[in-house]
Amino acid sequence: MSHYLYGANVQANGIRQHYLRYGGQQDKARPILLLVPGITSPAITWGFVAERLAEQFDTYVLDVRGRGLSSTGPDLSYDTDTCAEDIIAFAKALNLDSYILAGHSMGARFGIRAAAKGAPGLKKLVLIDPPVSGPGRREYPSKLPWYVDSIKDAEAGCDIETMRGYCATWTEEQLQLRCEWLHTCFSPAIITSFEEFHTVDIHRYLPEIGVPTLLMVAGKGGVIEPADEAEFKELLPSIRISHVENAGHMIPWDDFDGFFAGFEDFLDCTV
Repeated sequence: MSHYLYGANVQANGIRQHYLRYGGQQDKARPILLLVPGITSPAITWGFVAERLAEQFDTYVLDVRGRGLSSTGPDLSYDTDTCAEDIIAFAKALNLDSYILAGHSMGARFGIRAAAKGAPGLKKLVLIDPPVSGPGRREYPSKLPWYVDSIKDAEAGCDIETMRGYCATWTEEQLQLRCEWLHTCFSPAIITSFEEFHTVDIHRYLPEIGVPTLLMVAGKGGVIEPADEAEFKELLPSIRISHVENAGHMIPWDDFDGFFAGFEDFLDCTV
């Protein structure tokens, strides 16, 4: 049985923010979990993850501006600070006065900034394999053309075999969903986010985080190395670090059960 409830829109931080809700409160109060996907992942592509989370949590999955069904276009800003403010405004608009924030990749960087801004109601933060590039640091392993070219193909209308050329290990269902939704990713938004992986030093905000934080590292992702983990620990001594050894950067795509095991007991339950 699906735990999907509905998709909806809310006006927050001056834009339309679209989200999907799974689980809900039902007959008992459940902790709220807000999930912020990565750079080219509309909310619906994380639905298979949200279904599992919804067994324990009232789960909201956000379409980041410039992706999915949220506001998009050339007149909007897509910088890290603005997107972090989107998260804060979204939670306020929906009266989420106590919630866990989990962000993947780009979404984790936005989560760091939102937490450093003192996001009201934020109780715990989960950083899922965030890019650790920045000024004077090594580059993010993925290259910009991989994103831009695949979006162009999706905009033109592509089949699964074309998309398989970009995501060789994904299942038919995952590829089909990406073919269907990738065209909603606005290339200038993706370019801004990718460039800010290298121009914004997200590390300087880590000491300003005041909530329990978990860093989940993909063992085969090549994004976070042991030296990066040590730096996170130095800047935020209270941070917990877990590893999903058999997964690449798209952790739940590569090792679904391992992804949930990676939360360990940080969420106060077994997911």
